[in-house]
Formats: sequence, structure tokens, C-alpha cells
Amino acid sequence: MILKRLKSNSSVSLILVPIVSLVLWVKSIQQPLAYDFYPGEQENVLFALFFQLVKNSDLAQVVSGILLAVALAYLMQLVNDRYMFIRIKSKLPALSFAIVIGGIVPMHTLHPVYFGAVFVLLAVYRLFSAFEIKRPYSLVFDVGFLLGIGALFYLNLLVLLPAFMIGIVILGRETGWREFVIMPMGFFLPFIFALSFMALNNQLLETIAIFQENIITPVNHFQSNIPLQVYVVTLVLLTIAGSVGMFKQYDTKKISSRKYFTVFFWIFIFSLASFVFMPVTSHEMLVITAIPVTYLIANFFVFMKSRFWSELLFILLLLIVVSMQFSFDIFNG
Repeated sequence: MILKRLKSNSSVSLILVPIVSLVLWVKSIQQPLAYDFYPGEQENVLFALFFQLVKNSDLAQVVSGILLAVALAYLMQLVNDRYMFIRIKSKLPALSFAIVIGGIVPMHTLHPVYFGAVFVLLAVYRLFSAFEIKRPYSLVFDVGFLLGIGALFYLNLLVLLPAFMIGIVILGRETGWREFVIMPMGFFLPFIFALSFMALNNQLLETIAIFQENIITPVNHFQSNIPLQVYVVTLVLLTIAGSVGMFKQYDTKKISSRKYFTVFFWIFIFSLASFVFMPVTSHEMLVITAIPVTYLIANFFVFMKSRFWSELLFILLLLIVVSMQFSFDIFNG
């Protein structure tokens, strides 16, 4: 009966988001650890400004991370409530995101990806408003601009630009060449501002070097990380189950819902592609991947007909996420 109550439209589920997040992050709060940044990762233009405020306190970094994770969960819910692509009113997306992120224990601290994820969701919110609009030039520019700002926090968001360009083709009523020019213009405009500012302060070469480090530095936190590998496999299996369920519902969903989920599919694909084509990408990208995955999982649980199996699978997910809080100590011990 747990899932039945949680997937309702009751505001209780929203109240549970910070509570569940605190419970799943409590170990990191008790024993705070700063993220093991590679050279240049914490120096990306906009993130560096914020990081200066908390870099001397591991606890402040963990608290900042959980606050951003909770904000992301509420933003996830806001996007769904506005566009209703999960056709049954439910507060499950926000809670599901808190649970999914709760299982990515190595990310239970401050990282640029959390800021980047905020701007990804804002870009999604703006992109979805372009549905069936002719010549949505201002919307397209806004989407690119929001992604560009996010990339100044977390440079790997560059890999999502093609996904959003595909998204405007899917959602727009008439798409021409202008959209494919305007969105990249919007994306690179924040970079032009940032580089111009750095040039005026004689920091242009240092900034370019930071960008380079954030693209070509080889990073792999997955190697020998058995708990994280098991958790990723769990999410993959749920994603497959959710995809099968979505395919079965496809003909019954409204056109808008189909297109919104198709856009999420491309965001998912390009976020996965970054693991292959960008050597710098590691487990932090799971926070971005969790956005489309969470909506798919939430849709799966909301529409699953068998109460027994839905409750069982949801409880298993909770148990796996809880076990993740201790598994790293076991394997590292």
C-alpha cells in the first residue's frame, strides 16, 4: 500500500521529498566528504564563483548538494504538472527523483552537475512550450541560452545540445533552418560573455585551459565500483520495463505526451553517449540521465495495473537504494 499512497496527487508526497532526501543523505551529512575533483572540474566559470563560498567546509558542500537535489526534485514535479505528460495527476516524479538520486551515493556532495541539471530542466520547461507553435524563435533561443548557462557550471552539457535541437523538430509545427542556427547561437552566447569578461581580466588563456581540461581529462569512477555498477543495472532494468510499458501505452497517449517522452528519450540517449564519446564523463552524468529515467519510472509505477507487482518492485527499489548507503563501506572495507 506504500506506492498507492505515494503516487497520489496528495501534497504529502511533496512534503516527503526533503524528508526522504535527508534520510538517504544522512550518512554523508554525518561523515561529509568533498568530491574528488579532477584538475579544472571545480574551476568551471560559474561553478567556481559558488565553490569559493563552501570549499573550506565539507559539510557545507554536502548540505549544498542536498539542497540542490531537493530543488531538482521539485522542479521535476513542476515540469510534469505544467505539461501533464504523465496523464494521471501524481506527485510521484518528485519523490522518485529523490529516491533515484539517493542511490548515487558518490554524488552525495556538491558537484557542478547539480547546477547543470537545474538549467537542463529549465531548458526542458521552455522547450516543451514550443509544442505546435510556428516559428518559435524566441523559445529556441531561450533553450540554447539556458543550456549555455548550465554548461558554464558543468561543461559536459554540450553533449545535450543535439538532443534539444532534435526536440524542437519533434515539438515544433514547422521547423526550418533558422532554429538550427538560433539554438547554437543562444548556447554559445554565455560563453562569449564569459570569455570576453575573462579577456578583460587577463584570464582568457587560463579559462580556455580549464575548458580543455573539462573535455579531454580521462575520468572513470565506475572501475571497481561494484555497488554503483549494481545500482546502474537496477536502473537499466527499470528503464527497460518502463520503456516496454510506455510502448504498450503509446497509442492511448495524447500526441503531446508522446512527443514529450520522445524528447526525453533523446536526452537519455545523448547523456549515455557522453559516457562513450567524452573521456571526462563519469558517474556525475547519472544525475542528468536520472531526469528522463525518473519520468519513465514514475510513469511505469503510476500506470502499472498489478498492485502486487508494482508495490513489490517499488519496495525492492527502496531496499536497493537504502542498501547503497552502506555498500560502499563494505566493499571499501
